[in-house]
Amino acid sequence: MKKQFLALTFLLSGFAASAQKVPYANCDKCWLADSLGNHRVVLTFNGTGKVAKAIINWRRRDNEPENKRIIIQDAKTKQKITNVKIGTVNRESGELYFEPTSGKGTYFVYYMPYKNEGRSNYPKGVYLKPENTASAEWLSAVNGQVQLAAVKEFQSIDAFNSFYPMEVIATKAETEALISKHKVEAFLVFPEDRMNSIRMTKDLPQRWIELGPQNKYTGEAARGENFAFQLGIYALQNIENVQVTFSDLKSATGKVIPASALFCINTGGTAYDAKPLTKIVNVAKGDIQALWCGVDVPATVLPAIYTGNATISINGKPAKTIALSVKVNSKISKDGGVSEPYKMTRLGWLNSTMAQQNTVISPYTPLEISGNTISLLGRKVEVNKDGFPKQIQTYFTPEMTEYAAAPNNLLTEGIHFHFIDVAGKKINLKSQGVQFSKKEAGTVQWTAVSANDSLQMDVTASLEFDGFMAYTVKVKALQNVSLKDITMHIPFKKDFAKYMMGLGQKGGYRPENFEWKWDVAHKNQDGAWIGNVNGGLQYSLRDEKYVRPLNTNFYLQKPLLLPTSWGNDNKGGIKVSFDGKAVLANNYSGERDLKKGEELYYNFTLLVTPFHTINTDFQWATRFYHSYKPIDTIKNAGATLINIHHATAINPTINYPFIAWKKMKAYDDSAHAAGLKVKIYNTIRELSNHAYETFALRSLGHEIYSPGKGGGFSWLQEHVGDDYIAAWFVPEIKDAAIINSGMNRWHNYYVEGMNWLTQNVGIDGIYLDDVAFDRVTMKRIKRVLTKNGHPGIIDLHSANQYNKSDGFNNSANLYMEHFPYLNRLWFGEYFDYEKNDPDFFLTEVSGIPFGLMGEMLQGGGNKWRGMVYGMTNRMPWSDGADPRPIWKAWDNFGMKGTKMIGYWVDDNPVKTDKAKVIATVYKKDGAAMVAVASWEDADTDFQLNIDWKKLGIDPAKATITAPEIKSYQPGKTFGLNDRIPVEKGKGWLLIIK
Repeated sequence: MKKQFLALTFLLSGFAASAQKVPYANCDKCWLADSLGNHRVVLTFNGTGKVAKAIINWRRRDNEPENKRIIIQDAKTKQKITNVKIGTVNRESGELYFEPTSGKGTYFVYYMPYKNEGRSNYPKGVYLKPENTASAEWLSAVNGQVQLAAVKEFQSIDAFNSFYPMEVIATKAETEALISKHKVEAFLVFPEDRMNSIRMTKDLPQRWIELGPQNKYTGEAARGENFAFQLGIYALQNIENVQVTFSDLKSATGKVIPASALFCINTGGTAYDAKPLTKIVNVAKGDIQALWCGVDVPATVLPAIYTGNATISINGKPAKTIALSVKVNSKISKDGGVSEPYKMTRLGWLNSTMAQQNTVISPYTPLEISGNTISLLGRKVEVNKDGFPKQIQTYFTPEMTEYAAAPNNLLTEGIHFHFIDVAGKKINLKSQGVQFSKKEAGTVQWTAVSANDSLQMDVTASLEFDGFMAYTVKVKALQNVSLKDITMHIPFKKDFAKYMMGLGQKGGYRPENFEWKWDVAHKNQDGAWIGNVNGGLQYSLRDEKYVRPLNTNFYLQKPLLLPTSWGNDNKGGIKVSFDGKAVLANNYSGERDLKKGEELYYNFTLLVTPFHTINTDFQWATRFYHSYKPIDTIKNAGATLINIHHATAINPTINYPFIAWKKMKAYDDSAHAAGLKVKIYNTIRELSNHAYETFALRSLGHEIYSPGKGGGFSWLQEHVGDDYIAAWFVPEIKDAAIINSGMNRWHNYYVEGMNWLTQNVGIDGIYLDDVAFDRVTMKRIKRVLTKNGHPGIIDLHSANQYNKSDGFNNSANLYMEHFPYLNRLWFGEYFDYEKNDPDFFLTEVSGIPFGLMGEMLQGGGNKWRGMVYGMTNRMPWSDGADPRPIWKAWDNFGMKGTKMIGYWVDDNPVKTDKAKVIATVYKKDGAAMVAVASWEDADTDFQLNIDWKKLGIDPAKATITAPEIKSYQPGKTFGLNDRIPVEKGKGWLLIIK
């Protein structure tokens, strides 16, 4: 299918006395873009000679076109023409000579051919260099008789790749003429329709030369529509602090759309954490700045023409007033138009505060305060008079399936700070006590002040219903003081410092003596998790300038900021070792001098784990199918929940699941009718270039997109230009993503989008492929996903982050703040299920110490070891990995309602006589399934040591059988005292009854 647009182009470069209209068209899939590029010129030749000449006024936005190859093709034979000579080529025009091999007819000029180098999913589009293939004999003819070929049409491979109309540049002469005409002005305004996103920042579009700057904008909207429009600023001088203000819009009869209904996303709004956001917009001389504005037209207004003004002001220069005229027609937009996002109706989502109120999310319970003790689900925190935790308790059993009556005390004494003078003596501060400033179901806040004559420490802290504590600790010098150290001590009880993860330490048993130093340039490390299965603490050291870094392959491009306080020019660090009865985490910052009045922020966060008990019945009953397949196929496989990845027919573009939403809804409806649930891939880290709002988001500078070196797939280079980080690419559909910058207003859009998909499309949750947002957004997402009784199931996949590109962090440590809201983990690529010990599985893969359960990915995982933690692989993602035989074994045994008693539980009723052959019990009345897995270095055998009383089975009547499970084990019966053989890296599922 071919679509055409008419544009005014000139036969010769510069201004021409006569002009002809050359259409811009899209010729969908008419040629192979990956070898010829995305653009071509169609020429017609009616001469008879051997040399044809074409002068093409292509008005290209790309730089250095003279350094890119030009390929000319004979339309009749589809053969490349070798006798070609390139004359003068620049951004405005190109002069070409070629041999018309078929005589009269049509010839194609491909002027941006490229090849993709690098990885298929992270391509590097490289534009081909010019070549000389013409024969000397033909070249000699170029100086003779030459006949002109006419430019018939400009074509793009499809509409998405078209440069028309907003990327067809004005010539230098046209631009200079415009500037000369308006040389006394600081800037010009070019109002633009919402369907023509302003894309270029260095070149004026030819369209604007033809239309000229305007002092009015006219548009048409429906009642209730979120209507968008653009005001394009062209700076004739350096201009600073661009602001846009609006008047009321009034009809001839006096009806009003209030000024409060108008907005500009470029100058301000609401940040992702609901705080007001003011943006400073400066525009350098010669640059273009798009101002995306909107009118939230009330549904109640009467149809009429509403007029008013937009005033654009800058520092020290005269303002400009743009007359606005919006015709509100009789149509009513029930949803604000957000079901048609291509009309830019969702820009207001960037300022959304949806689900910001910190209401308690199930299964958590409201916070309760008794004295200085705060109770939350399964945990208690007692606050000391200095504002820090005096004691932290958990009430989880070691099995992690129930709550205990007696608490687990995590600390030997309260968390506390030490201030050490240069002589090595402690400087004692006197506390004035704790004051609670907020007591809500979701959040409790308190303050405390401690001081002496030289130092004052102001503590502001909060605890939320999920166990997250945030501390702001301001240390102020009341006089000049020299310090040897400022430290924070976290004194763990030994039993609750069994495991450690983070600070370069792989998840597993805590080393007896551990030391760490800051290295933010290379390592995404600022804290660790230390604990046991049923009680622990994650902590993170920060200051007031903390910014969440990039992750998943991009850490080095936006790393952590070294905290001024804790880091102290890399003098700070952490030491974890025994100190009397405690395992002391000593967080020190080193020597420094403080001048009177100087302030430092020793901020930190704490996360009390676990978050809740593990939901084993959900694990047995909810069986994920991670592929887009027909509903019947999935149901027949025995799965209950479908994960729809991106790059599929109903979710084609990465992290922008709005393009094929009608198809998605039809699929969801069919799945629901069959008793299945559907979740979709949608996260924040990168965003598809197919997002309708791409250029509106680009107009926000680096707010939404990270700065970078550009490159990547050709579309990004040709339309986005530069200053971005190219991310994931899907070759089959040419979906090219761009990296998000971190914490920004796209999170507001994300929350609104997830709410819309839940309520209108019927999704049952989301599949997160790594996470680039913080817990504020995660809580909001969980709220909208579970609203109105929706299940809101969230599972998180992560590739192992412990590598150079990711900053050597642990996935579980990196994402622990999100764990309270997840239903399942899937860790993931580059996790080694063969060479790592059980303590690694337990802490870094299983999720159990945090109240979660998981699945395995890399190579399908190790099915025998996985079952010790209740994990299988996920169907049908990994080749040859099929969990259905294990599902069948679960069903035959009746796993629902069983009590999981892991090998880590001291009084587990079933153990083996080999230290590296471990057993987990799934117990019910009169029977138990026992998962046994070997970490021995060779084939071996073992004997079961069974506490029959704890197991609740009479040994005189007991049998031990291994049911036949395809690709897992043969069917077999064992005697109670038999030695059972086990192969290296494998195991058994035994039924005792």
